[in-house]
Amino acid sequence: MVSVVSIRLSKIQFQNVASKVLLRGGGAAISLFTVRTLCDKPMIDQSSSAAPSTVIKRICFWVCDSYYSQQKKPSHYDSTPSLLNLPIDSDFLTTEQAITVVASLADEAGSMVALSFFYWAIGFPKFRHFMRFYIVSATCLIRNGNFERTHEVLRCMLRNFSEVGMLKEGVDMVLELHSQGLVLSAHTLNCTLSVVNEMGCVEMAEKVFDEMCQRRVIPDPYSFKSMVVAYCRLGRVSDADRWLTAMLRRGFLVDNATCSLIINMFCENGSVNRALWIFNKMVEMGLEPNVINYSCLINGLSSRGTIKQAFELLEEMVRKGLKPNVYTHTALIDGLCKKGWIEKAFRLFLKLVRSENYKPNVHTYTAMIAGYCKEGKLQRAEMLLVKMKEQGLAPNLNTYTTLIDGHSKIGDFDRAYKLMYAMGEDGLIPNICMYNAVIDGLCKKGRVEEAYRLLNRSFEDGLCADKITYTILISESCKRDDVKQALALVSKMIKNGIAPDMHTYTTLISSLSRQRKMEECERMFCDAANTGLIPTTQTYTSMICGYCRDCKVDMAMKVFDKMRDNRCAPDSFTYGALISGLCKESMLDEAKALFEEMMDKGISPCEVTRTTIAYEFCKKDESFTAMALLDRLDKKLWVRTVSTLVRKLCSEQKVDIAAQFFDKLLDANQTLDRVTLAAFTTACYDSNHYALVSDMSKRIRKERV
Repeated sequence: MVSVVSIRLSKIQFQNVASKVLLRGGGAAISLFTVRTLCDKPMIDQSSSAAPSTVIKRICFWVCDSYYSQQKKPSHYDSTPSLLNLPIDSDFLTTEQAITVVASLADEAGSMVALSFFYWAIGFPKFRHFMRFYIVSATCLIRNGNFERTHEVLRCMLRNFSEVGMLKEGVDMVLELHSQGLVLSAHTLNCTLSVVNEMGCVEMAEKVFDEMCQRRVIPDPYSFKSMVVAYCRLGRVSDADRWLTAMLRRGFLVDNATCSLIINMFCENGSVNRALWIFNKMVEMGLEPNVINYSCLINGLSSRGTIKQAFELLEEMVRKGLKPNVYTHTALIDGLCKKGWIEKAFRLFLKLVRSENYKPNVHTYTAMIAGYCKEGKLQRAEMLLVKMKEQGLAPNLNTYTTLIDGHSKIGDFDRAYKLMYAMGEDGLIPNICMYNAVIDGLCKKGRVEEAYRLLNRSFEDGLCADKITYTILISESCKRDDVKQALALVSKMIKNGIAPDMHTYTTLISSLSRQRKMEECERMFCDAANTGLIPTTQTYTSMICGYCRDCKVDMAMKVFDKMRDNRCAPDSFTYGALISGLCKESMLDEAKALFEEMMDKGISPCEVTRTTIAYEFCKKDESFTAMALLDRLDKKLWVRTVSTLVRKLCSEQKVDIAAQFFDKLLDANQTLDRVTLAAFTTACYDSNHYALVSDMSKRIRKERV
């Protein structure tokens, strides 16, 4: 970390001594206080003929005069250095003279006067990025024993040098000042970390932290907090968790504001359980949580859909004497609406309406409106909009977008357009998210040309299509099997600086696989991997489906093996596609193995998969194997699958095998559905199996009795 700045420091030290000699004129010391009291205010002589010592004396006089004048003002009570009013500009002073002035002031007038000149000087670009000026200022303050003000200088140096890309050089200089008497402490570490992390240079901050520790600096809670907060702001959960764990291990706690930041960041990144553990751990260590801490955690649990746990936390909060506020209730209402429990959400909403202390705000109304829109209850959502305005609350962009999205989903575009006009009258400017809601609705209703016209209108309003816009249009093109148009949209997307995500690639791969264009699929798959994207379960499943359609089960199995090697968990659709492909190729042993594997993993096969594999074994006269496979299902799925299988076997005139399953169906389910019963009876008559019909009828009558 330390560079060749040590050589520079030795030169600066020599020049600092020379500066003192220059001020003192090589002879007896001239006290600044003597200058201040005995001399009349000198005339400004900016000619080059003025002696350097005369310039220095004048500057020192003006600094002292301005500083002490400011001190006399009754409004000046804090310890902040006075703002100087000097009768010169930066052109009157060279950088070397500025160094001499600050050193002389520190020696003769004290640290605060020198620091006031320091702040005046760094207001000019000429001195703001001049390294030696900071070093001399810091060194003089160190010599005066004023380490608090030294850290002010260092903080300014780091912040100002970061503006010109020289943050690393500034950090190196902080460490090198140790050789000039700076006692490296937790304060020094925190001063450096605060600026470095503020610039987002967390890797550099880690190096500073390690090097300070190697120099026997003991970090305090603020050191760890700085690293945790920096990683939280960058959304890097694992790194924030690493530093937070180290912090808690040392017995350090964060304040309530930082606790809220941590909880929010972990919850937003899907680590709600970890956020809950951290919260409980900090409470156990002595943190007294406030309403905001609880509200953040309740919001995280509600957003995830863990409503029961969120209400348990609410009860715990109330037991501790904390009163939930409107934000707490809004989080719960939003969670209930997302879960589909609209009536429960509305009861809680009414409780808030009748409350004496808290009333619903814009976010509460918007959450409730979103719930009704999700359920397709647009009339109630519109009533809430009216009620909201009656309460004096102005709908925000999110409120209008939610309503417009709701109307677009049910195809009521006239109302959607009216709301777009209404929000304009309210002074709100539509954003691309709102346009996306309408464009998506139009595409799903088959009004694609109108969707493109609306998109052009958004361009006229100065908006740009975002990733969601392109994804909607690409998905629509793929649904119509217009891959050429989809690829053109992808090219335009990339040209506009928007990188396609894995969902975009998966949509294209799915469309190409339906058209059995597997070479293009492979190329798309490789392109996605080369850009660093990680294929999802849906991506692999689309590839497997394509190969199975193309009767290339061996390639589908290779993709499946690659999927497992990359630790991507297959779902029921993945297994279903592969089992169907294997059955089509009469590879029943492999299909049976996969069926048993998915059952062992607790993955429930869909009805098509269940029926397909059972039917294929029946075709091979291996009905007992089919029965054994189906026996692993729960009763409800078993009855449904066997009923479907009986009807399929009857349609193929395989009455004898159908009778075996029908017999088992009667044993398990006394009330047969009419469709299955009619199918079996008809098949028996058509194939002259009258005895089977007679036996079945007797058995049904007997069981009813």
